[in-house]
Amino acid sequence: MQFFVDNLEVISLIAFVIAVIITIWKDSNLGILAIGLAYIIGHLIGGVSVGDIIDGYPSRLLLILVGVTYFFGVAQTNGTLEKLTQYTIKSAKGNVAILPIVLFFLAVIISSIGPGQIATSAMFAAPAMALTIGTGINPLLMAIVVASGAQAGALSPLTPNGIIANTIMADLGVVQDYSLTLWFHSLITFLISALIAYVLFGGLKLWKKSQVARSANEALKNMKIEPFTMNQKLTLGAIALLIFSVIILDMDVGFVAIGLGFLLTLFKIGDERAIFKVMPWGAIILVTGVTVLIRLMEDIGGIDLFADIMGRFSNPFTVTLVVGFIAAIVSAYASTSGVIMPAFMPMAPVLLGVIGAPATALVPLLFAIAIAGHLTDVSPLSTTGAVFIGGAPASIERRPLFNGMLIWGFGMSVFAAVIVWLFYSVFNLV
Repeated sequence: MQFFVDNLEVISLIAFVIAVIITIWKDSNLGILAIGLAYIIGHLIGGVSVGDIIDGYPSRLLLILVGVTYFFGVAQTNGTLEKLTQYTIKSAKGNVAILPIVLFFLAVIISSIGPGQIATSAMFAAPAMALTIGTGINPLLMAIVVASGAQAGALSPLTPNGIIANTIMADLGVVQDYSLTLWFHSLITFLISALIAYVLFGGLKLWKKSQVARSANEALKNMKIEPFTMNQKLTLGAIALLIFSVIILDMDVGFVAIGLGFLLTLFKIGDERAIFKVMPWGAIILVTGVTVLIRLMEDIGGIDLFADIMGRFSNPFTVTLVVGFIAAIVSAYASTSGVIMPAFMPMAPVLLGVIGAPATALVPLLFAIAIAGHLTDVSPLSTTGAVFIGGAPASIERRPLFNGMLIWGFGMSVFAAVIVWLFYSVFNLV
């Protein structure tokens, strides 16, 4: 038993890696397993009090995630976001070539205002993939471009993933608010990757007016959409008020979202039962549960050991390249919000100390981890990519689409490493 006590940091790191592998293999919730491991490793082996382990639970993060997902559950269940999507598609005015571009920016907007990339992808996947039938749009192009739009909004200060990233940065002692900068950098990287996909997978050919394209154009022009109901207009107003309160007035997003969500359900603008059903409880448990284990690892030396291992492969100039690549390649299999950001970001200050980098390198490295981790989520092994495979109509062959998105997703690990290295080590954009 003494051997385990003396090597608690090694055991915690090995246990975390094994837990990630198990949850990917068995498709189970890592958060639940992480809490159990924190109790076994911390209390039963290491003698850490249960109270100290519970103190590691991120209650503030829980409040924010519940508030934001509850509020946007109203907009999702009462049809506001779906109708907003329909109007935007019609705004293409029958031009098939710009349809993927319009959907990219619509996905950015909707993802950024609060629902995040997974909810946005789930909402967009089926209609976006259906639009490829008879229009001449390559399904692979549509899936990658629209999924990239959803991912581009994932690090907004209003979304669950943005909240997680910014909360971790604040916990690490980053005093300045970089939330909008992180969101903007994420948008730029995904815009670049979406443009590459648009060119590679036939976007430019769509500008040639074939008979197929002309028929599709007419169908889009004649698309009939019901006007917004009063409840949906009030929901749009509440979304605008939330954005104004958080971005302009710097109010707490969790409390404002909960308050506005309560008012909307109080006046029957949203159905509370339906809202609770669409809230991503699994993701909330995943993120908060993993944080308990990560904070224990910080206390017992597991994160220090992780940083020491990473430090052997990098130096101050290449650290964003190395860590960005590892974060991206792991994220192709594992959750960015539940594994990459909670595990890699707390390691960043320790890693910089190991390689002798200045304290000013902390924020660039945190940006590199967050952005690189999201860039491979278009892979069909991640939730965002998977919903576009699942949303494809039966007439679309799944295997070529899966293979294409898989190759793209893993290719993004190299792209992610290079782009964050250029941004944060070469050009010092933060």
